[in-house]
Amino acid sequence: MKTPGRTPGSASPSGGAGGADASGIESGSRRRAAARALRRGAARTGRVIGHGTVLSARLAGRGSRAGARRARAYTHSAGAGASGLARIVELHFVALMGDAALTVSLAGTIFAIPTDEARGQVAQFLLLTMAPFALLAPFIGPLLDRFRHGRRWAIGTTLALRAFLCWVLAGAVATGSPWLFPAALGCLVASKAYGVTRASAVPRLLPPEFSLVNANSRNALAGVAGMAVGGGLAGAVARIGPQWSLRLAFLVYVVATVLAIRLPARVDSNAGERGLGVTGSSSTPARTADSRTPLARLRAAVAALPVPVLTALCSAMGARLLTGFLTLFMAFLMRENPLPGHSGTLVLALVVGAAGTGNALGTVIGNALRRLRPDLIIAAALIADVVAALLAALLYSLTTLLVLGLLAGLAAQLVKLGSDAVVQRDIDEVVRTRVFAWSETVLQVAWVVGGGIGIALPLEPRLGFGVISAVLVLVLAATVRIRVSGRTARTSL
Repeated sequence: MKTPGRTPGSASPSGGAGGADASGIESGSRRRAAARALRRGAARTGRVIGHGTVLSARLAGRGSRAGARRARAYTHSAGAGASGLARIVELHFVALMGDAALTVSLAGTIFAIPTDEARGQVAQFLLLTMAPFALLAPFIGPLLDRFRHGRRWAIGTTLALRAFLCWVLAGAVATGSPWLFPAALGCLVASKAYGVTRASAVPRLLPPEFSLVNANSRNALAGVAGMAVGGGLAGAVARIGPQWSLRLAFLVYVVATVLAIRLPARVDSNAGERGLGVTGSSSTPARTADSRTPLARLRAAVAALPVPVLTALCSAMGARLLTGFLTLFMAFLMRENPLPGHSGTLVLALVVGAAGTGNALGTVIGNALRRLRPDLIIAAALIADVVAALLAALLYSLTTLLVLGLLAGLAAQLVKLGSDAVVQRDIDEVVRTRVFAWSETVLQVAWVVGGGIGIALPLEPRLGFGVISAVLVLVLAATVRIRVSGRTARTSL
């Protein structure tokens, strides 16, 4: 029997399914090939991103290491590394990092100036700022002078105390403990004690190529950098909670304590110390001075101060009066009587920015003025303050306010650097710390008086700036009188 044949071109019963299978196999292979290509592309992309991330991290690390090397080279330049000044500059950088972290942590609570409150409450705030100085001048300054042969440990103690108090504050902020205010006040007192102790130690580490103004400026630059770094880190950590930025401040202060103890041994040396008096005379024993009342000790100390120191402190008081006045008078003036055509908030921000710029410029300029005597720097800065205040009173405008803010910040920093240099130059080490303590107290009083004038006067711009101009003219006249009387006394001798 003959099997039926197939006609050409006819498909077998399974031909359609076979074609479909072949098509499916081909489609599946294409999908697998595409998947393999996608995986290879993803792997390559991942490798590129990974390499890019590693490269970016390496570049960032190299950049930060290069920046650290440049900063270290700067702090060790001109003999500062050999003399040990670089170490105290690096210590100040770390200490100010801690201060910035502490301030950021407590912003809006204890350290916030309540400019939106009544003037009476602002006056209470001004009195509160005097609390640390009430302890600093009569008690802490003389106490630190007793440890002038252990300055490293005295500086370290002020930093260790702040580390402990920051840890206490972290718990107080988290739980609302009543220890918040006492711990914050203790931090302020310890901070002021650190400032006067460190300033009294700087002359021990001065390189031959440096002036005191130059050394103080280098410390101030390190402080500005430390505040920027510490404030940035604390701001990032504070997003978790203020207690965590306080714990960051605790760690920073611990590092600073170690750096303080590792300062050069010459910080504790008594070589070259002269007498027990303010100007090197041994005719004024420390025990006699200590047996007097605080007011009597203040009068005796002022009478014994050299003329350049008295002139510098008087000028510094004028600069502080202006900054205190400008801070509070402008805050209320721009809220209730702003410049026509300008936002009060914007004008206040611009003036504050100008003052901050002037302060930074003062640090840079002070660092550059290696040869100029600090007495001349102080006199020029005070005259600039007087001229700027007179311009604001006579030609009240946005331009004159910005000029006033800029020169007020510039003069305040230059006068501070110069007055510190004069005290370091003309005051014996045996009493230098207590003189720094008294000067810091007097300058804070001047700031409070200036702020008090600002909140007591009517909010009339020409009247307010006219009054502060007159006060500054009186301060300038007082400095001239002190200098002339000192020359007369020397001539008569």
